[in-house]
Amino acid sequence: MRRLIPLFLALLLPLLAHAGESPVLSRIEASGEVRVGLTGDYKPFSWEEPEGRFEGLDADMASALADELGVRLVIVKTSWPTLMEDLKAGKYDIGMGGITVTDERKEHALFSTPLLTDGKAPIARCEDASRFETLDGIDREGVTVIVNPGGTNEAFARANIRKATLVLHKDNASVFEEIAAGRADVMITDAIETRIVARDFPTLCATNPDAPFTQSQKAYLLPQDEAWKARIDAWLADMEASGKKEVLFSRWVE
Repeated sequence: MRRLIPLFLALLLPLLAHAGESPVLSRIEASGEVRVGLTGDYKPFSWEEPEGRFEGLDADMASALADELGVRLVIVKTSWPTLMEDLKAGKYDIGMGGITVTDERKEHALFSTPLLTDGKAPIARCEDASRFETLDGIDREGVTVIVNPGGTNEAFARANIRKATLVLHKDNASVFEEIAAGRADVMITDAIETRIVARDFPTLCATNPDAPFTQSQKAYLLPQDEAWKARIDAWLADMEASGKKEVLFSRWVE
């Protein structure tokens, strides 16, 4: 695989040679800063500490990108409901933080090369987890399914939940507290998140995280700027070849 990296980079050189034609790269060079959009509510990718500091895998990856470009890092707080609006408005140069590649998003943006593959899986109180191993078990009268609005979790829930009660909880950072407290029964989210949450909440259990209901890729969200995408893909290829990406991922991803 590593023998392919030089060839991959060679194929990118013609695009990188025209970096000056990139509105994003021109803005970054002129301002001396790269703006990274993070929601700050999705472990292990990004979360916001009380003092406003961002932690997580993509907080570290954002720092690595700024170092690579030789500019300052500026974190722009975004949200799942406003993710695409903020990108179109030019509020950030690259969206990170566990963004799923979807056809709808691809109509308005570009994506980097994929970072990992994941899928939707349930998490519930451990005493009830065996009841919610399947969609049929979840989608029953008397079951309360909780979901954060604006992203692929809500889209999946609305497409698959017909009989259970669906509750929107606007604060993704505290949504799992609702399950632990018994105010909701189950949430369907990315399997990678269910593992982290089960570690943080002893009373909650991830259900079938190794066999999720769906499969999808996560990547970085970019404006429609091919030269900027080429620059990001080249950086990710270098991170992969050097082993730096593996070091960061092994710190955060279980």
